[in-house]
Amino acid sequence: MSDTTVAALERELAVFVRRARAASERMSRQVHPELDAYAYGLLARLADHGPQRSIDLADHVGVGKATITRQLKPLETLGLIHRLPDPDDGRAHLVALTPDGRRRLAGVRDVRRDRLRDHLATWPEEDVRTLATLLARFNAVPPQ
Repeated sequence: MSDTTVAALERELAVFVRRARAASERMSRQVHPELDAYAYGLLARLADHGPQRSIDLADHVGVGKATITRQLKPLETLGLIHRLPDPDDGRAHLVALTPDGRRRLAGVRDVRRDRLRDHLATWPEEDVRTLATLLARFNAVPPQ
C-alpha cells in the first residue's frame, strides 16, 4: 500500500475522529447536561451489549480500572446506571442501564440517526451499506 494512500486515510480518519468526539460531547450533554463526552460511549455500550463488569468496560474503551470507576460514578449518581450482582461471581458486580438511562439514551440515538440520515440523504443506499461494512471491518481489528 502506498504512503500517499495511507496518508490520505490518516487525514480523513483524523477529521472523522475530531467530529466524532465533538458529536459524543453533544450527545452526552443531551442525555444529561452534567455528562462529559465519554459518557455516551459507555451508555451506548451497555445498551448494545447488556450489563457488563466495569473491568470489561474499561478494556473495551482502553482505560484502567481506576479511570472507569471515576467515569461510571457520575452515571450512577445521576441514576443512569446501577450495579447488579454478577451471577457468575458473587464478589463482582455488573453495570447496567436503568430504565431512565435507557430512555434518555434512546431519545438521543433517535435524534442522532435522523441527523445521520439527513447527512447521507444524497448517498445511494449501497454506498452507505459499503461504508458501514468497511467501518465494521476496520473496527474489528484490535487497536495497536
